[in-house]
Amino acid sequence: MKILCALMIVVGTPLLGFSQTGYWQQEVHYNIKVALNDKQHSLKGDLSVDYINHSPDTLTFIWFHLWPNAYKNKNTALAKQLVVLNESKNPLSGDKKKTEATEPGFIDSLKFVVNGQTVSTENDTANIDMIKVILPQPLLPGKQVTVATPFFVKLPNYYSRSGYSGQQFFVCQWYPKPAVYDNTGWHQMPYLDQGEFYSEYGSFKVNITVPSEYVVGATGSLQTKAELDRYKQIGIENNKGVKSALYKTTTPGKSKTLQYVGDRILDFAWFAAKDFVIRYDTLQMADNNTIDVFSYGQTGGNKTWKNSTSYIKDAVRHYSNWIGQYPYPVVQAVEGPKNQSSGGMEYPMITLITSPNAKEEEMDAVITHEVGHNWFMGILGSNEREHAWMDEGINSYFQFRYEAEKYRSNSLFGNMIPKEVKELDVKDFQARIYEVLNSIPAKQPINTASAAFSNNEDYGIVEYVKTAVWLYIIENTIGRDTLDKGIQSYYKDWQFKHPSPEDLKKELEAASGKNLDAIFALLDKEGKLL
Repeated sequence: MKILCALMIVVGTPLLGFSQTGYWQQEVHYNIKVALNDKQHSLKGDLSVDYINHSPDTLTFIWFHLWPNAYKNKNTALAKQLVVLNESKNPLSGDKKKTEATEPGFIDSLKFVVNGQTVSTENDTANIDMIKVILPQPLLPGKQVTVATPFFVKLPNYYSRSGYSGQQFFVCQWYPKPAVYDNTGWHQMPYLDQGEFYSEYGSFKVNITVPSEYVVGATGSLQTKAELDRYKQIGIENNKGVKSALYKTTTPGKSKTLQYVGDRILDFAWFAAKDFVIRYDTLQMADNNTIDVFSYGQTGGNKTWKNSTSYIKDAVRHYSNWIGQYPYPVVQAVEGPKNQSSGGMEYPMITLITSPNAKEEEMDAVITHEVGHNWFMGILGSNEREHAWMDEGINSYFQFRYEAEKYRSNSLFGNMIPKEVKELDVKDFQARIYEVLNSIPAKQPINTASAAFSNNEDYGIVEYVKTAVWLYIIENTIGRDTLDKGIQSYYKDWQFKHPSPEDLKKELEAASGKNLDAIFALLDKEGKLL
């Protein structure tokens, strides 16, 4: 989740054959049909998910997330957390987040069947956004079941990543989703605003039905050729810098169904609006593969959004060069409405950006950070709730590197960097930046779970900034080239899997030939790292 801007004021492919000895992970394949009612702000859908048990354990139930219920009332984990975060918020740091919706959200009309057989469920006693689906027969290791259910979702007014704003829809955390089961057991976690996700990999086939006037941006590749061709045509025209061309339906008052597919991904989000300004470009990758680059902007949005596809492309180029090749056929960004209730949020192949006042360098940095989450979260699927630093902090290190190389800037400082510092070479510039970043008070250890922070500011400083400082220490200990070699090996060995801190340590030690116990011990250090 994008929190760096808020900190400025402070300063169907099977996933079999795992190479790691004894390593396993579960596998899921979704088939979802969903229809949007833009008058009632609701969704009606049908879910079918093939769940494959690669664990050595026999399962008698599967936990499912019902995250739309997090928006239902004042007693959910989300609502309670937002109250605490608001009470602890520095009044100078910006508007407080909403603690509840004026229109609550929820999910209902569920009727789970497993392999065609109606089954019983058990509600979680503590969280209404979790449910246990009881299997009619034990699921043995290596076996598969198909779990299906209809569902109805009432979307809240937009806050904390999801909902609607006028006739724009930000559909995130919206479908019943199996929780992760790994070698430590089930991870049945409630939805939180501060604290992100942990999800199983698999494939998605999603049919989205909307009124024909709407433009849709979604995870995955759009399979509806006529719609895709129109998006590209309009997007090319808008990227020429002429007066914005808007999507016009040829069938007003009717509906249309768009199909999206995606493989080796762990979530699916989609966004719909009648007045999205589509921009389109392509990016040639090193393996001679061309990927589609889309952005969806607001008609009265930030003027710097005109450069959005250029920023997306540059981010993908840099991260592919530093870490490993971008593996998906499309990359996209959506400009959110003019509020910052959710900050911004990344999903596979698409990200929401909410930076209505960002200047060009800052907008580039924000887009790069969010697109970068395709690597650190999307491809390297760590447990974000327990180890937020493994996605947010490592990603921030590479974002800071991008800003330093391209602009001699850092978005945490805005225009406060002295002219003489901006004239330094990249190495010296970053040394000065990190010297200041290390001085920012950061009491909690990096290894603090995201939900254990009492406010957003401490969470951002520790998980984003302190972690970037920590990785910079590693860079100076083993050398940037060696660090890059280790990160590239980490990416190669752990892509589309669930790496742990120990897995990252082993990769960096193998690349450097050094024992990094002392540096990794800094993850548990309070206060300054140096």
